[in-house]
Order: sequence, then C-alpha cells, then structure tokens
Amino acid sequence: MAITDWPEGERPREKLLQRGPKALSDAELLAIFLRVGVTGKSAVDLARELLARFDGRLTRLFAASAADVCAIKGFGPAKYAELQAVLEMASRALGQQMREPAALASPNAVRDYLRLRLAGLPHEVFQIIYLDAQNRVQGDEVLSTGTLTQTSVYPREVVKKVLAHNAAAVILAHNHPSGVAEPSQADRLLTETIKNALALVDVRVLDHLVVAGQQTTSFAERGWL
Repeated sequence: MAITDWPEGERPREKLLQRGPKALSDAELLAIFLRVGVTGKSAVDLARELLARFDGRLTRLFAASAADVCAIKGFGPAKYAELQAVLEMASRALGQQMREPAALASPNAVRDYLRLRLAGLPHEVFQIIYLDAQNRVQGDEVLSTGTLTQTSVYPREVVKKVLAHNAAAVILAHNHPSGVAEPSQADRLLTETIKNALALVDVRVLDHLVVAGQQTTSFAERGWL
C-alpha cells in the first residue's frame, strides 16, 4: 500500500508535523529523507530494508561506504550524497554547539558530537578534544586509527599535539566497534599514562569517553581521573 493511502495521522511526514520527530521510528525518519519508494515498496518499506542491511542501526548506515549503500535498489549515488551532506551538517552543528562557552556545563553536547563521529565506524579511532584555560573547546583531532580490536596511541605524540595546540586541558575519546562501551584494562592504563605525561606540562585530562553505538562511558563519572 502506498503511503498516500495510509491514514493521514500515520503518514511519516504528517506524523512528524503533528507529534514531533521523536514520535517516529528510525524507518519512518529515513522514509521522510527518501521521499519515495520503488515499484512494489513504499518509502517506509525501502527504509526498513536499508536498515536491515545494516543490522537495524542508523550508525552503521551512516558510516557505510557508497558501494554498500548503493547496493540497495532505490538508493543511488545522488541519494547517498544527500545523506552525507545531511550528516556533515549535523556534525558541524554539533561541533559548533560543543564550542559554545557553556558546552562543558552540558556534557551531552560533547557526547552527541562524539557519537555522531565515532559510533558507526568499523574500526577503532582515538580522538582528542583541545580546550583552553577556561575549558572552552578549541578544536578536535583524530590521533590514531586502528583495527577492529586495537589502536596505537603514543603518549609522546599526544603531548606534542597538545603543546602545538597550546591547550590547557583535553578530553580523550575512542570508540569500541564491538558495541560494548565498557573500558578495558588497557584503556585505563593508557589513560593513566597520558594523564601523567600531560601533567608534566601542566595540561589536565578532563575526561576520557568510550563510545559504542549510542552508549558512552565516562572515566570522569567513574572516578578514574
């Protein structure tokens, strides 16, 4: 059945306008982006098929290659380009929000930014956010990209990068492609090593966030810093 034949209150676009975006499922939100389906499939059907290809996870869809996404009939290069443009706009908006003076008073801004950047990646990435003496975000950078299970981060290189950015404090972050946000013992040892190295140049480590899907674990909240 075509979406136009659905009751008006159940059509994704009308539902969003009446009840807000949080009332919609992932497939319904994606269907609004797709706008149209293909022969025999509504936009919602196509959205469900697309999500199923990526284990039902938007983060995996967002991080997928053009070849993987375009393998779905009805989702070609033009639509892939549109999706990447939307994601980049969202990422930039969150990055700007994160740089607001009061961003660290609301840690969700930092977490949302890191989830969008790291959650769907199939490999492990180590990222650092640089802050000034007033804890205002000055920028961020990926320092290391590893395999599915590990990444190599050298404390000496971290110190060099921090000094080059004239940072007074940092937030560390990395992702767990396994989907488990619990830090490993190796994560804790590395964090302690980096913290001690940065302390020698009077730079504080405010937090280390582990991102796994939509979950995040904070070292600061655990009392590990």
